[in-house]
Amino acid sequence: MRVVIQENYEKMCKWAADYIAAKINAHAGDRPFVLGLPTGSSPIGVYQELVRKNRAGKITFKNVVTFNMDEYLGLPREHDQSYWYFMHDNFFNHVDIPAENINILNGMTDDPEGECARYEEKIASYGGIDLFMGGIGVDGHLAFNEPYTSLSSRTGVRALTTDTRIVNSRFFGNDPEKVPAYALSVGIGTVTDSKEVLVLINGHNKARALAATVEGGVSQKWTCSALQLHPAAIIACDEAACGELTVDTYKYFLDIEKEERL
Repeated sequence: MRVVIQENYEKMCKWAADYIAAKINAHAGDRPFVLGLPTGSSPIGVYQELVRKNRAGKITFKNVVTFNMDEYLGLPREHDQSYWYFMHDNFFNHVDIPAENINILNGMTDDPEGECARYEEKIASYGGIDLFMGGIGVDGHLAFNEPYTSLSSRTGVRALTTDTRIVNSRFFGNDPEKVPAYALSVGIGTVTDSKEVLVLINGHNKARALAATVEGGVSQKWTCSALQLHPAAIIACDEAACGELTVDTYKYFLDIEKEERL
């Protein structure tokens, strides 16, 4: 596991965007580059950096296929809190990715289990995901894989905890009851099957989750801890998120990453 510590959120986002752009630009062959993407506040700065790079001609998304992590169940794509809306508003509408290359779970499906199975099959049809970017919640959940979700889970229907609905209620008029109780989400196994995983962790409120991801034992209580078993996992974090790391761990990763490698 790599832990790349940046001074602040802006520098963390720039590092992550540079890394993603370098991977896409280095990709060769007829097969498209397959990119997994998250929603939430953490990746917004990365999306802004990638949009700038695209407009400056430093990267193209014409040969990129994307798969998003999750979507609320029962929320139409036109709803301003759907993840379909979020992704188009913050990223897809501003870059040159073909519409047919965008894959987001259908929250209005009449067959949730079938929709999830088809999603897994479509990922497999591209040969898997090359790089999955993600973020985690304060309780360490990755996508909508709440604590105690199986670390081998695949895309499926997830019940959202009260805590998650309270946290997300800031987008729903601060009313947790307006937050959907269920979502469709890729599984932990879906994410860790990716060739690379890049997880963004920023802010003081994520410090405990970062420590659990890096220093804790592998446990269903902290689904983010599954990243310890991935051969090419990267954590990009800011200084604020490092408050619960031991001094030795913090110094180790600063030392080993000091050459500013990508």
